[in-house]
Amino acid sequence: MTDTDRAIVVEGLRKTYGGKHALDGLDLSVPRGTVHAVLGPNGAGKTTAVRILSTLLRHDAGRAEVAGYDVRRDPDEVRYRIGLLGQHAAVDEELSGRQNLDMFGRLYHLGARRAAARAGELLARFGLDDAGHKPVARYSGGMRRRLDLAAALILAPEVLFLDEPTTGLDPRGRTEVWEAVRSLVGGGTTVLLTTQYLEEADQLADRITVVDAGRAVAEGTADELKARLGGDRIDIVVHRAGQLAAAASAVAGALGTADVRTDADRRRLSVPVTDRMAALAAVLGTLTAAGIEAEDIALRRPTLDEVFLHVTRPTADATKEAVRR
Repeated sequence: MTDTDRAIVVEGLRKTYGGKHALDGLDLSVPRGTVHAVLGPNGAGKTTAVRILSTLLRHDAGRAEVAGYDVRRDPDEVRYRIGLLGQHAAVDEELSGRQNLDMFGRLYHLGARRAAARAGELLARFGLDDAGHKPVARYSGGMRRRLDLAAALILAPEVLFLDEPTTGLDPRGRTEVWEAVRSLVGGGTTVLLTTQYLEEADQLADRITVVDAGRAVAEGTADELKARLGGDRIDIVVHRAGQLAAAASAVAGALGTADVRTDADRRRLSVPVTDRMAALAAVLGTLTAAGIEAEDIALRRPTLDEVFLHVTRPTADATKEAVRR
């Protein structure tokens, strides 16, 4: 993939605060017209990376390009081509939704007529027509976040940075923002998303980079990352705790594997499988024949939560540093 095919190019990006590395050689590549999620624990460097890429912060070393322009050499060109939705709402609660968007349009030097027209277009696009005349203080969390997103799109940016856009929203508000993001990408916008919600990345992202201690530690599609932990698993909860050991032995024999994990407190055992349906049938038959009653049986794939915990296992030093930040 050439640089012209990529909306964001990051190579060896470094940023230090008081001798501590916020970014320690971060690499990132985002194709145009996609959603790329950046995941990581608190203090991993996600927000620092977004601030550098949006020209709000200067990096110490490395290379960073957005929409074909170097963020250090051509910051004005970068700003003209990006939108930014931060962790906290940037709209004025005393003004109406329409007044907020009109104000942002004027700040972007669109002029009164073009600013008003753009405000109307964005209110319609994000389903806020009926609420456009109401003060933002009367908006729900999801509506307010959609208005924030609309404000970031005044100039129809090529690249949109979303830094934890749904933090604090209820499931309905989160779904509203997701729908809006999908609509944007369908229109050709490239989105870089940082989030603490693993489900959000699973739902929206074409590719995911996991960041820890200022550098990328894993990258791929959600399915590729999950595959790193192995294939499908069968989880079984036995009805009686005293049958857990017998169930584990029976399942191990039926599937020809010694990799059976047990959790006595939950009366649960878990085993990896390859041919998922054949394995499930074999397990059900084996338990029935052995007279072992299962309270629950689930066939599942690894989750992004498990991937996250696996690839960001903290060292003592990293844990202490995260606490300090």
